[in-house]
Amino acid sequence: MTVHELRQELTARLARAGIASPEAEAAWLLTHLLGVSRAKLGLVGGESVDEADARTLEGWLARRERREPLQHILGLAPFYGLTLRVTPAVLIPRPETEQLVEIALEQLSILATPRVLDVGTGCGAIALALKHELPDALVMATDLSHAALEVAAANASALGYAVTLVQADLLAHPEVEAFAREADLVTANLPYLPEGDRDSLSPEVQADPPLAIFAGQDGLQHFKRLLPQAHALLKPGAWLLAELDPRNAETALASATNWADRQLRPDLLDRPRFLLLQR
Repeated sequence: MTVHELRQELTARLARAGIASPEAEAAWLLTHLLGVSRAKLGLVGGESVDEADARTLEGWLARRERREPLQHILGLAPFYGLTLRVTPAVLIPRPETEQLVEIALEQLSILATPRVLDVGTGCGAIALALKHELPDALVMATDLSHAALEVAAANASALGYAVTLVQADLLAHPEVEAFAREADLVTANLPYLPEGDRDSLSPEVQADPPLAIFAGQDGLQHFKRLLPQAHALLKPGAWLLAELDPRNAETALASATNWADRQLRPDLLDRPRFLLLQR
């Protein structure tokens, strides 16, 4: 079977399995299998796929048809131009979180050597994207999960980026508190789904660790704990940026009454998602 024929078959099977973007995922599987870029995939369409590669691809496809996330199958996820290792121990980074990186870069643009703290870093996506864009930044990233920090450490090592990783519950750690007092900006993509969503989520989202997605009855359990910690530690002028569920973003904004500046930014679908608070 040629690459072109295999691509057509993959697309059809993924569509029948209910995958939202079957053409894109078929291309992703083939580029990963063949070690070629998406741009070059069409150039090798007439070439045959050997039996060993076909067996590997069939194994991946069978797992995807069972709605296992593609990122878990391949062990990789793209984020802000980086390719990051992911495992079932971490939240798969979402495209919308790239906007949080862009907002952070906007706030840090006038600083030569900013100090940035990423809380609940997971695989390290936000921290490493900021370090990639701001090589001179001093970056610390925290997570409650030791397994998640191992993934973040592997990603930092693979990219060659110096990021300090600390296992901590939000800001409640001496080293984290000391860094926060001098930080220019804190990012937080914390769990934000309410518990009531558990049974309605897609199989792919349900594959994420529950610790990384659920936050009590209103989805704000962790944000409500972070808010006073950050206000007590951050210096005047420093920013706290949080990604939230659009359903609870207005409530989060209303709870932050004692900050010098408060803004709510929309995502690409014009839903309120990103909260900006300046100390």
